[in-house]
Amino acid sequence: MVESLSNNNNKNKNVILVLGMLAITFLGLAWKQQNVIFEVLDGNMKILEDLYSNMPQLVETSSSTFSKPKVRKLPLADNNNNNNKEKETEKPLNILLLYADDWRFDTLGVAGNPIVKTPVLDRLAKEGVRFAENCVTTSICWISRATLYTGMYLARHKFEMLGRGRTVNGLQKGWEMPKNETIYALLKHHGGYYVGHAGKLGLWLGIDEHRHMDFFINHDGWHYSEIDGKLWHITERNTHDAMGFLRRRPRDKPFFLNVGYFATHAVDGDKAQYLPQASSMKHLYASNDTIIPIPATANAYDKMPYFFGDYNEGRTRWRWRFDRPDKHQTMMKNYYRLASEVDTSVGILLKELERQGVLNETLIIFTTDNGNFHAEHGLADKWYPHQESIKVPLIIKDPRMDPEFVGTTNDDFTLNIDLAPTILKAAGLEPLSRMMGRDMSVLYRQQYSRGRTLLEKNYFDETTTTTTTTTTT
Repeated sequence: MVESLSNNNNKNKNVILVLGMLAITFLGLAWKQQNVIFEVLDGNMKILEDLYSNMPQLVETSSSTFSKPKVRKLPLADNNNNNNKEKETEKPLNILLLYADDWRFDTLGVAGNPIVKTPVLDRLAKEGVRFAENCVTTSICWISRATLYTGMYLARHKFEMLGRGRTVNGLQKGWEMPKNETIYALLKHHGGYYVGHAGKLGLWLGIDEHRHMDFFINHDGWHYSEIDGKLWHITERNTHDAMGFLRRRPRDKPFFLNVGYFATHAVDGDKAQYLPQASSMKHLYASNDTIIPIPATANAYDKMPYFFGDYNEGRTRWRWRFDRPDKHQTMMKNYYRLASEVDTSVGILLKELERQGVLNETLIIFTTDNGNFHAEHGLADKWYPHQESIKVPLIIKDPRMDPEFVGTTNDDFTLNIDLAPTILKAAGLEPLSRMMGRDMSVLYRQQYSRGRTLLEKNYFDETTTTTTTTTTT
């Protein structure tokens, strides 16, 4: 097993936790106001596949209708490193990012959850690497997504509030980073990729998607909605749109697709919170013998810091979902149903890549924007720096992966700031020097994982210092 990216992992974790506790203070004060299962999943896939065979026209953007942006050469990351890696001559990979919502690290069968059924993702982990200590830097939806798109901590991308960013002297700053420096724009204009987004963007403002994406469909905030005379479940719609991209993409260039699943996010304001598809309600987790355990810390809220009062948002949402044992069972079964539906969707998309003959030419990443409390500490939802909130699944299947790493679990401390550099490097691009993460492929590629010098940066202020560490096996 490859050792940590840093020889100061424990120190880094402590720093993250300290910063997280500061976040608790800020947010707390601010808010004081198996067989049958597999047959069912396969049945769902067949139903959706039949739907796709008669797919209606999809909304698609085309950069050809807009002025061509200025293209500049990407600056090389880590130019001061005396041990720069040799240039790679590998063919750029197709990239499929499967980006779910409010899905914590252990909502996977392969992660040891004995109840949730995720056979497709479990199989993906056995064909790739599962990162068991992967965390988000800030457990808030829009901040985490801005980190994905930019490769930066909140302190640098500054998108602190949904739809408006920072407010300075009464002025809403919006999206402050250059819009031609998101992963979408870099892949399209510098990598020559056909770039698409299907599902939740999660910012509530634009990032010039008409200019920097070839395909853009945004659905957010609902579980059921009527579109063009048809009642859709959002995971069904996410799958439909992603399939539209994959089937209509040009075959003469690599592609990048972010499938922004809204599930397993709740519908805020709906008493039911989680609304799965009808077939899931009938067949998944329906037995009375399926009991979701109540967390051991569910009654620990009175031991939380003083500012966790009765109207703390996490406590309010706990009352929405978990304040009675029977309600806890209903909510968690429906949450797991939503997760299993996403798993089914992933299976459909992977099957389509296989049908097209490009599955083994595609980097596949499954991860989520943040975790979720399921009544632990007497809380619901996210925000706070407990593991249930900041620790999220990460599975990577990469055609470049050396055989010895396939099917392994990696315990290195990785973060969502590492996603953008990993994606760009797979496309043959160097990450921008202002990006704050590192390419995770070094952890599963033998030529980089043994005796290599990695650059470590201190990113907790805007003054960068560098040290070097050597990974060993």
